[in-house]
Amino acid sequence: MSDRAIQQKLARLRSGKKPRVLDLFSGCGGLSLGFHRAGYEIVGSVEFDDNAAASHGANFHPDVAAHAVSRDITTTPPSALMKALGLGEVAATVDVLVGGPPCQAFARVGRSKLREVAEHPEAFRHDARARLYIEYMRYVDACAPVALVMENVPDMLNHGGHNLAEEIAELLEGKGYVCRYTLLNAAFYGVPQMRERMILIAVHRDVQAEVTFPLPTHWMELPGGYVGSRSVALKLISQAKDASSHHYVSPPTGTADLPSSVTANEALDDLPALNAREMLSAGALRRGRRGFDIAIPYQQKKIQHAFAKDMRAWPGFSGGAAIYDHVIRYLPRDYQLFAGLKPGDQYPEAHRYALSLFLVRLGELRASGKDIPDGSDAWNELRSSIVPPYDVSKFPNKWRKMEADRPSRTLMAHLGKDSYSHIHYDSTQARPISVREAARLQSFPDGFVFKGTMNPAFRQIGNAVPPLLSWRVAEALRDSLRIGESSHIHRAEVSA
Repeated sequence: MSDRAIQQKLARLRSGKKPRVLDLFSGCGGLSLGFHRAGYEIVGSVEFDDNAAASHGANFHPDVAAHAVSRDITTTPPSALMKALGLGEVAATVDVLVGGPPCQAFARVGRSKLREVAEHPEAFRHDARARLYIEYMRYVDACAPVALVMENVPDMLNHGGHNLAEEIAELLEGKGYVCRYTLLNAAFYGVPQMRERMILIAVHRDVQAEVTFPLPTHWMELPGGYVGSRSVALKLISQAKDASSHHYVSPPTGTADLPSSVTANEALDDLPALNAREMLSAGALRRGRRGFDIAIPYQQKKIQHAFAKDMRAWPGFSGGAAIYDHVIRYLPRDYQLFAGLKPGDQYPEAHRYALSLFLVRLGELRASGKDIPDGSDAWNELRSSIVPPYDVSKFPNKWRKMEADRPSRTLMAHLGKDSYSHIHYDSTQARPISVREAARLQSFPDGFVFKGTMNPAFRQIGNAVPPLLSWRVAEALRDSLRIGESSHIHRAEVSA
């Protein structure tokens, strides 16, 4: 890695120029959006998925078609990317590298030390278990970033008794970086979602600065499940004989005098109501493709939460007078079930309620003179029209009705297949969340564009880094680099 390139970049940044960011495994651009808001310039990205790459290009480089092209990082070396995007010399173009190889890429390395993989890349060049990791580190070496940020799941700290984040930190330290990692929950940073993530920040030693993480801006008591999951992730670190040898630091802590975390109702209440049962009976909801090009005016409400105002007026991504992508799934069997669930109810409660509706309907039909013997074809047909077929013992968490007065549970990538995990808290609307509501819960502003159809859009949102969390991390990194506007109110200095 060129120390001269690092020094030139530092001089450029401290002269007032914007830090230039390259986003690897970018998805639709959650990390990019947060860094963009913090004053960084997004110069490019690498993303394998066609729809996600198209979304990233549409939002950050709408006039340059090359930025909307999907690329496989294993066949796209840094030099080829810079040439395709017209960015110039590789080592002189990128100040900050962000992103996170899919966690499976690390997990599949198995017990082989990541250091060994990096030091002997040719031995692993054709090994799919380690390939994505190798390519990510190749970009670190070629781009010589002043700093980098990696995001991943908490399990990265304890995957089969293996702390992958620590090994990555050790390797980056060997490349000349001061590296720290921690666990941050998005709900503590203004995101209306309880989403736990590992954040790793590395700053080149020539910066001569400590790594910083953002202080929480909001407060809540996390449910026991999230606390327990964090404990499992941190098990290896807590059992370590010499904790000082680790690059892990405890998350910055907030206090109860901070503003309360943003609730689902505060995040979604100003969006247009979609009464699924009324829409179904009126013929306004049918099976088939959901168009993203229909503008729906906002609710005419006088009171708006600060979060909703921010989502409407995010710099460069304001939503205008109406929203798009406010589309929902066609689920005619289940809307009546959603209406009868209580906040926090999951699939076992939904299944019991469905059985009760079935028995009531069966009794009504028999009382009217219908001959429907138990177990008959008519009996089975009626039951399947009301009762979901999933085994209660195998799918206890498949469904969940959101609570209006607290942040939502974690949005997952499988939103691209179904959205039963986030049933709207409003029983009148009786439906899963829409694409735009999922975007709000992930803190994407209303002017952010998602390419593709409904399922790919849900998947892009579920896979993304919450932009508000990314924004706070980007501000903390600016403090570490001592460039641009200072944001000490959101800052926590940590050291080994």
